[in-house]
Amino acid sequence: MYKELSLNIELQNNRKIYFLSDIHLGTPNEQQSLQREKIVVRFLSSIANDAQTIFFVGDIFDFWFEYKHAVPKYFIRFFAKIIELREKGIDIYFIKGNHDLWMSDYLEQLLDIKLVEDRILLKANKKTFFITHGDGKGPGDTKYKTLKKIFTNPICKYLFSWVHPDIGIKIAQIWSRSSFTDPKTEKFKGEESEWLITYTKKKLETNNVDYFIFGHRHLPMKLDISSSSMYINLGDWIVNFTYAVFDGSNLALNVFENNINE
Repeated sequence: MYKELSLNIELQNNRKIYFLSDIHLGTPNEQQSLQREKIVVRFLSSIANDAQTIFFVGDIFDFWFEYKHAVPKYFIRFFAKIIELREKGIDIYFIKGNHDLWMSDYLEQLLDIKLVEDRILLKANKKTFFITHGDGKGPGDTKYKTLKKIFTNPICKYLFSWVHPDIGIKIAQIWSRSSFTDPKTEKFKGEESEWLITYTKKKLETNNVDYFIFGHRHLPMKLDISSSSMYINLGDWIVNFTYAVFDGSNLALNVFENNINE
């Protein structure tokens, strides 16, 4: 697992890089989560022929905790598709989000992916990308920043691991759902009030970045923040079914139209 990862990618002919986040598999119940999982699997199948690299930018799961001998029992279709894509030679990266920050090495071993704690600094076809989930970034939100320090503390993780999985997962699911932001309620607050935009502008003072890519906000956005830099929020896969794709020259924010449950 990496805290921060620097990558260089040169896209092959007719190949692309894909970004998606905030699938929140597991919420609000098993049935609806399964329907959404099937949609995500259809999307991944649709890009299998031209994807060179896929970045999952946090909150793929609504909750994930790895006990020594137990993990949540769901998401088999999703895992099988990831394994299939890896066998095709597609590189896959998971960045932790605030809902799945307790991922550890199990998924790296099971899925043959790379897991990143915080952010990825990517150079692809002469473009620079700053990729992170977005939780705890920027000004304010001191309550969550304090909670994150507690949740990621090794002692706290160890103590939680002694709770029986049936109880521990149930407790975590209740907390996760209580802190969940409904994408239907999300509205653009204005450039000066969007704390991730404030964060990107601060980063630009010392870093040259073409694309800042975030999840977390559940509101798809693509906004020029300077003459040469763009802020992208990937939205979610609960309401918007949005993703970003880079073709080697341009980055687009698209909707997966085949998002009706079968």
